[in-house]
Amino acid sequence: MKGFHCCLLLILALAGSLENLNLVCSAADPTDGFTPVPLTEANFELQKPYNIPLNERYSYEDGIRHMWVYATDKPHDPNSRTQPRTEVRMKGLDYTSGVWQFEGYGFVPNGTSGVTVAQIHGAAEDASTLILRIYDGNLRYYSGDLVATDLYDRWFRLNIIHDVDGDWVTVYVDGEQKYSTKGRGPGDFYFKCGVYAAPRNIAYYMESRWRDIKIYKK
Repeated sequence: MKGFHCCLLLILALAGSLENLNLVCSAADPTDGFTPVPLTEANFELQKPYNIPLNERYSYEDGIRHMWVYATDKPHDPNSRTQPRTEVRMKGLDYTSGVWQFEGYGFVPNGTSGVTVAQIHGAAEDASTLILRIYDGNLRYYSGDLVATDLYDRWFRLNIIHDVDGDWVTVYVDGEQKYSTKGRGPGDFYFKCGVYAAPRNIAYYMESRWRDIKIYKK
């Protein structure tokens, strides 16, 4: 009887291990089925206040792109009326169809609030299809729907999938789907990340850091 109990416990343990293995295997990564797009440093175009040297608003060390800006800074172009920014604009990878994906690991320090940290630029009747903003450590769709919480002072993995033909956008944080929404029609699209357009009454100084940025497509 003792041997029977030992065999039964062994079978239950194996069954539990198989169940856990199935759970791990079923947790699909957002990049599954996508093909990585080769990137060079030429694909990372920096936009910063036009009257300030780049090294006063941007640094790149040990694979980390550190971007910061002040609410009183100038826009990125003397002819622009937009708010100040220091952003990476993914250059040479504009798209008008297909399914594309941005992946990057972001870090936003406590105190940076009301600022856009990632976006899909381009839309049928607007400047952007997707804007993700940080408010008090929480990530929101524009200034509305809550996407993720408690992101201050830690690295988080961000994946944004844009199905142009299906006009749909999906956002993952740390590998978990957090938000999806209808797009804003056709356009000439590209991805951006960094810090942009914090209202002066919310945050004077804005900062984010990014590493391991990748672009994928289907």
